[in-house]
Amino acid sequence: MTWAKELEELRRREALAEAMGGPDKLARQHGRGKLDARARIAALVDPGSFREIGKIAGKGHYTEAGDLEHVTPAPFLFGKATINGRPVVATADDFTIRGGAADAGIGRKMEQAEKMAHELRLPIIRMIDGTGGGGSVKTLEMIGATYIPAVHMWSEVVKNLDTVPVVALSLGPTAGLGAARIVASHYSIMVKGLSQIFAAGPAVVDGLGEAWKDGGSANHEEAKEALGGSAIHTRNGVVDDEVASEAEAFARARHFLSFMPEHVGQLARRIETGDPADRREEALLSLVPREDKQVYSMRRAMDLLFDRGTVFEIGRMWGRACITALARLDGWPVMVLANDPSYLGGSWDAKTSEKVERWVKLADQFRLPIVHLVDNPGFMIGREAEVAGTIRYGVQAMNAVYKATVPLASVVMRRAYGIAGSAMSNDSSYQYRYCWPSGDWGSLPIAGGLEVAYKSEIEAAEDPSAELEAIRARLAKVTSPFRSAERFNVEDIIDPRDTRPLLCEFAPLAWRRLGAERG
Repeated sequence: MTWAKELEELRRREALAEAMGGPDKLARQHGRGKLDARARIAALVDPGSFREIGKIAGKGHYTEAGDLEHVTPAPFLFGKATINGRPVVATADDFTIRGGAADAGIGRKMEQAEKMAHELRLPIIRMIDGTGGGGSVKTLEMIGATYIPAVHMWSEVVKNLDTVPVVALSLGPTAGLGAARIVASHYSIMVKGLSQIFAAGPAVVDGLGEAWKDGGSANHEEAKEALGGSAIHTRNGVVDDEVASEAEAFARARHFLSFMPEHVGQLARRIETGDPADRREEALLSLVPREDKQVYSMRRAMDLLFDRGTVFEIGRMWGRACITALARLDGWPVMVLANDPSYLGGSWDAKTSEKVERWVKLADQFRLPIVHLVDNPGFMIGREAEVAGTIRYGVQAMNAVYKATVPLASVVMRRAYGIAGSAMSNDSSYQYRYCWPSGDWGSLPIAGGLEVAYKSEIEAAEDPSAELEAIRARLAKVTSPFRSAERFNVEDIIDPRDTRPLLCEFAPLAWRRLGAERG
């Protein structure tokens, strides 16, 4: 006797699961320009590597005689796969089954996926579409009662934020718990025109009587974009990046993970990039203009300094006065902070400070060295900056830098003023720091304090304008970076063309220390 009959039923149930929401629902999903859940997993992970777990979970429908008629699969898929040859937990919400609402075993499956990632120390990727396991008004009638809200798996979500890389892809309209699962990640992506994120969607908002959109919300798709589209959430810091297609989202998720270790306690990996560590770029010599109010391209500097083709910028559209990126130096992965003088002159506003704090904490958690390219005129000033609480967010960013225990190298390319300038590194630690001859630093910019500090001398002079210029000329000599170097307030002033070789000297030393720390 064999178990052929039971295996036949297993195959039938697997086929029902693979049908997902059925032909009509799948056609509707594809008609919206969206892949279905199974196609998404196949596109994300290494070919043939996905092994699904809990495939036949769902809600069975039976005849009076107890025979199975059909199964409503759980609207959530997960399993073990590989990305770039490394093991991960891959998950995907299935919007074709009741919009991904929480029924048919989804809660238990989600919890097990999160537990698998935490207990086996595997990165987890969430592809979220719909309520993402959240509630539905219809669910209340099915249960026959309401309930006090509780997210039973959330403790697992929190554990994963502390232990493994978490990537979240918003791949459709997402509200409630789905929105929370996107935000509870280390790297998140939205697809322009396809993804929206809400605490509650337009219909709920309208139902509560809030006039959230001028002129009403006659067009449902426009309403979703206006309330929670990528143009909003990739600019307010809720989500890191906006992409043009699902394929681009999958590629960026894979790329992010290539820089990360598989879990806290493991070191990230070096790869051969083929870019010489001793490469010297002539363009760096003239990159910073002599005129202090002229801007230059910090992104150009990053392309010249780091291994060719490895700069992976994250969060480009928010906190724009600081560029945050992953990159490599002689193959070693590093996390980059770089002031952008083309936005607010590089001054840290509240959002920029929030972004810096998050980035430094991420580097410290996953033990990636930091390279800080500095051109910081200080915290943003003015009434709007005060209303936004800039100093609070700025101090939190500074605290993150001082608390970080990973190696940090800074390059002062031009300005470093005030408290924000001092947040380039922890001055109680060894300063692996280089300064360019274009360096300009101090407690505040001379232009902003000169006339106040020398007010009495200027007013008493026969020619106040001439006196002002004479004072400027004297101070220009005093503020030379070479005067700072005399007092060893600056460790090294370097030829800008030597920056890459010196950073490539720093990188293996940093990783040597991190390796010893792992010990």
